[in-house]
Amino acid sequence: MKKAIFCITQNVDQTEHIVNQLKTSGFSNDDVSVLLPDKSTTKDFAYEKHTKAPEGAAIGGTAGIGVGAVLGWLAGIGTLAIPGLGPFIAAGPIMGALSGAAVGAATGSLTGALIGLGIPEYEAKRYEGKIRGGSALISVHTENSEELSRAKDIFEQANAEDISSTTESDISA
Repeated sequence: MKKAIFCITQNVDQTEHIVNQLKTSGFSNDDVSVLLPDKSTTKDFAYEKHTKAPEGAAIGGTAGIGVGAVLGWLAGIGTLAIPGLGPFIAAGPIMGALSGAAVGAATGSLTGALIGLGIPEYEAKRYEGKIRGGSALISVHTENSEELSRAKDIFEQANAEDISSTTESDISA
C-alpha cells in the first residue's frame, strides 16, 4: 500500500529547495505534490475567471507569477480557486484530488480535500490554517519505507514543519 509524507514550508524558496532535493534524490514528478496560495492574483479575479466547476474547486490555467522553474518540473501544475479560500497553485496528484470529488464530497473545504487524501482530520485542519496563512504544503507519495525515510530526511534537513505520514488510498482515481 502506498504511503504519503507531508510537510509545511514557510515560503516559495524553501518549497522550491525541497522540491529540487526530491527531484535530485530520484523521486518522480508524478509523486510530488505542492499546494500554496497564489499571491499573484486577487480573489475577485480568481472567482471571476474560474466559475465553471460544480464541485467547489475550479481549475484555471498555468501557475501564476512568482513560481519558479523548479515547481514547473511537477506534473499537472496549475491554478485553482476554492470558494471561500481564494486562489491556489497546485501541482502533482493533489491537483486531481482538489479538482475532483474530494472537495465536493467534503463540504467544499480544503480540510475536506486533505482528509480525502488520507490526512487525519486534526492534521488537515492544522494544514489548512497554515496554508491560509501563506505557507505551502508538500506531499510525497511513496511505494516503500526507504522512499518515505528519504523524503522525511529531505524535509527535516530543509527545516520543514509539521512533518507527518499516512497510508493513503489511490488519489488518482
